[in-house]
Amino acid sequence: MTQQPPTPGEHLRTALALAASGVPAMPLRAGKVPFGNCHRCANNACGGRPNMKAPGPCACPRPCHAWAAATTDPNVITSGPWRHAWLRAEAVAYHPGGAGLTVVDLDSAEAITWARENLPTTQVVPTTRGEHWLYIGRTKSANAVRPGVDIKSTMAYARWLGFGTGDMADLPDVVRTLAACKPGPTRPAPALITMPARSGECPHRTPAFLERGIGMAEKRITEARSAIHATVFRTFLAVLSTHGRCGCLTEAHVARLFTAAQAKGESPRHCTDAWTNARTTLGL
Repeated sequence: MTQQPPTPGEHLRTALALAASGVPAMPLRAGKVPFGNCHRCANNACGGRPNMKAPGPCACPRPCHAWAAATTDPNVITSGPWRHAWLRAEAVAYHPGGAGLTVVDLDSAEAITWARENLPTTQVVPTTRGEHWLYIGRTKSANAVRPGVDIKSTMAYARWLGFGTGDMADLPDVVRTLAACKPGPTRPAPALITMPARSGECPHRTPAFLERGIGMAEKRITEARSAIHATVFRTFLAVLSTHGRCGCLTEAHVARLFTAAQAKGESPRHCTDAWTNARTTLGL
């Protein structure tokens, strides 16, 4: 018999159970990403950074600002703004650092093998692509500390997939060291653009053509209502197919595209991957 996916009511009950045990919880929408900022924070008007980054100075009804929205307050979880989110939620997430925990996210068989050879045995939770290894203790969050290995603790969220098996061990120094050696999720940077410039005059002739193209790309991403991953990739592909070979794109232009994508729930890692894949597709 095919297992039925959890209902919105089950997600809400899971969040309340996590909150009661001291684990800050929050809803996730399709694609395992947080719900967008509230209307007061649209386009980061409050100065905050959505997704896995620092919240702004606002005092908005939550959920807002991803990991910072996670809470143990049952009154917030069942409040009006949150009720609408739970009706559309496809999963429950939690803030590991807020619970004094660290998740070592292993996304491949090779990463799991590395963990078994180098990390102490701890509580293990199966995931779609690999395993989450949970440890007692907080550290800085960082992506891609090794191939297929992310560290999620402070200022980050992880999907709740159950209790797993095994007893939770203390956070080992090797994980803290790996996190310390990588930039955390609070300082994402777009990929450096190293496009070969054509000789002679740029065929776009005036900055207005490029500015209009970047503006249209930002708008396409911002107005997307579904298939965000695909929209971001197609938009990056369109920009690069027009502007990628003449040398007129700058890091500032790419940063604008990455910012628009992250405001829709894309992680810095997804943005970098989409940009790289678009360049590879075009042979750049």
